[in-house]
Amino acid sequence: MKLRVNPILCDGYGHCAELLPELVELDEWGYPIMPREPVSRSLEPAVRHAVKMCPRLALSLEKRAR
Repeated sequence: MKLRVNPILCDGYGHCAELLPELVELDEWGYPIMPREPVSRSLEPAVRHAVKMCPRLALSLEKRAR
C-alpha cells in the first residue's frame, strides 16, 4: 500500500504529519512530503486512521501494482 496526497485538496496545515510523524514530513510551506516506499503492514492501522481524519480528504491509501 502507498500513502498518497492530493495537493489540490491539501490545505497545508500538517494534520497528517501530526498523526503520522514516522512517515510524513512537511516542506517549508507546511505541505506533506509522502514516503516513496510502501507503507509497512505494522503502520497500516495508523495510516488508515490518518486518511479518515484528514479534514480535507486529501490523503488516500492505494494498493500497489504487482
